[in-house]
Amino acid sequence: MHALILAAGRGERLRPLTDTTPKPLLRVGKQRLIEYHLHALAAAGVTEIVINHAHLGQRVVSVLGDGSAYGVHIHYSQEPEGALETAGGIVNALPLLKSDPFVVVNGDIWTDYPFVRLPTNLSGLGHIVLVDNPADNSGGDFLLTGNRVNEISDDSPGVRLTFSGIGVYHHCLFQDLEPTRFPLAPVLRDAMRNNMISGEYFPGRWVDVGTPHRLAELRTELSARIGL
Repeated sequence: MHALILAAGRGERLRPLTDTTPKPLLRVGKQRLIEYHLHALAAAGVTEIVINHAHLGQRVVSVLGDGSAYGVHIHYSQEPEGALETAGGIVNALPLLKSDPFVVVNGDIWTDYPFVRLPTNLSGLGHIVLVDNPADNSGGDFLLTGNRVNEISDDSPGVRLTFSGIGVYHHCLFQDLEPTRFPLAPVLRDAMRNNMISGEYFPGRWVDVGTPHRLAELRTELSARIGL
């Protein structure tokens, strides 16, 4: 499969760090955030990688190059200044994503999720990885019932969990959508209403590196781990 790493966001909450460094290039432990994804995807046999970029995008290109240093082949999907958000970025990158389905990973998370677990055959239009709810999202994003994911409602059974930013999608999930600025969640919810999104719960380590405090905590954690 091909994979898309979403790396175009401005990282407003991490300013002033992101005024000069794109968020996925921030260092945690011995590597940059995005480098953990590149190594993990390569280990899972996913070696054709697309990376979208906007804010300080040429820094991303100059640092990562063609991907050979990571055992992958990187293609770049350039976006206008201000970026296209998650779904818009995916639609813009579709011509470069030659496999169907394909993997999408948020570039501003850190996780030890083993990408080899992702399905290569889907029972619907998409499959997403869900994690325990962090303190800033205690109500969760979606309901997981068995292996199906649904919108949260008061009378629906299931476990409320947070979307990790990791998923596998068919091209047709984005059929007829334009590469304009819009988020992924409404696209997923539309498909959920037709029972077309499967999911899994991942109990391992996952961090949304969205604030200076979380970044500092992750740096402290990884500095204590040998080799990270």
